[in-house]
Amino acid sequence: MSSEKPVRLMSLDAYRGFVMLLMASSGLRLAQVASDDRVLTQFDGTQWANAWRTLWDTLQYQLSHVAWTGCSAWDLIQPSFMFMVGVSLPFSMARRDAEGRAGWKSFLHTLWRSLVLVGLGVALSSSRSGINFTFANVLCQIGLGYTFLYLLRGLSLKSLAVSATVVLVGYGTWFALQPIGQAEVDLTKQYLTERAADPELAELEWSQFQGWAAHWNKHTNAAAQVDRDLLNRLPRLEETWNGKGFWANRGGYQTLNFIPSLATMIFGLMAGLVLRSDRDDGARLKWLFCAGLACFGIALAADTTLWPTQWLPIGQQQQLHDYSWSICPAVKKIWSPTWAVFAAGWTFWFLGFFYWLVDVKGCRRIVTPFAIVGLNSIAMYCMAQLFKGWIGGAMSVVARTIDEIGGWSDGLSWWLNADSFAYASVLDYSLRLFAMWCVCLWMYRRSLYIRI
Repeated sequence: MSSEKPVRLMSLDAYRGFVMLLMASSGLRLAQVASDDRVLTQFDGTQWANAWRTLWDTLQYQLSHVAWTGCSAWDLIQPSFMFMVGVSLPFSMARRDAEGRAGWKSFLHTLWRSLVLVGLGVALSSSRSGINFTFANVLCQIGLGYTFLYLLRGLSLKSLAVSATVVLVGYGTWFALQPIGQAEVDLTKQYLTERAADPELAELEWSQFQGWAAHWNKHTNAAAQVDRDLLNRLPRLEETWNGKGFWANRGGYQTLNFIPSLATMIFGLMAGLVLRSDRDDGARLKWLFCAGLACFGIALAADTTLWPTQWLPIGQQQQLHDYSWSICPAVKKIWSPTWAVFAAGWTFWFLGFFYWLVDVKGCRRIVTPFAIVGLNSIAMYCMAQLFKGWIGGAMSVVARTIDEIGGWSDGLSWWLNADSFAYASVLDYSLRLFAMWCVCLWMYRRSLYIRI
């Protein structure tokens, strides 16, 4: 056993901090601003009108979750978290070995960490009304899969690749072959229709695909069926409808997502092993690039709807559509196997970029603001879940107080009021994010880190 502690990988902290800041920012509410006519019509009648509207259409798409199939930049936040859990495992295990906490001590710590993550995820989803037993958020998903990931830590890269393949192919096969009870499907459709804001559009909640792919429809898939059994065995806050308190997760997320997302963590574990290996920097970057490229190739071959055909002329788009196919749809909200592989392609490349920038080129100073958050990611996540709204309210009170003292009718409050200033939410959420970052900076300067 080596007594020397491994060097911390700053590029991983920077990547984690960047993704955490993106999540905590709520996209600076730019997706909502993109729907404001005051913004969209700002350059109407000028040569910039089309480019301006295209810019905001792009921002709205990229900073929102896709409705069901496909991928936006915002959809890559959770896969990045899952992936980085795997990347960091070889480094954390080396540190535990150096501290003499190997064997059963390490395994018990892993179990404890899994339980704490699940418990924290449930707690953050609950309210004063009671405990909301849901396991679809990122903390619960990491906690449910983390112990299984730990048990795979000693395998070779080839064995890990086989393990990820078995997980994804096995889960996808179960999804495709599991029969869905028609009586339960009919009741689910009735439940969703009765609670829809527009009953005429309710069918969009379960009719995304036809034929073979219908097994990946929202709310009427195998994992949704498991949740209607599992979650109703636990105390529910929801009003009972036809004997059940839980019928559907509003976003379509499922507890069993942790199984295919385990493959995402395995991909991260493979990347972590490569970064800790004796390979030189060039070989490490080449491996990450080729791994990402292979993932893209597999995913694009499995589902042609991922192809970037929107940049082609309409006629060519139609021609490609006539020959399109989908062996397994790419759906992030149920972590379909195609989605897991496609998202892994991006995470391999993101990690490769940060590794090249920080550890190869030595550009550490420019990523320090990200790394400060990455070193206290749990703290930032909890602040974003618990205090972001409170910070916004406090800023509004402070702004009104300053305006009253100064006797200003159009003072600071004007800039934070969306009715008067179209970009108020961007400023508002920028200030909230800065306040939370300052807390992380304060903790960093005092070497205070929240670990699980």
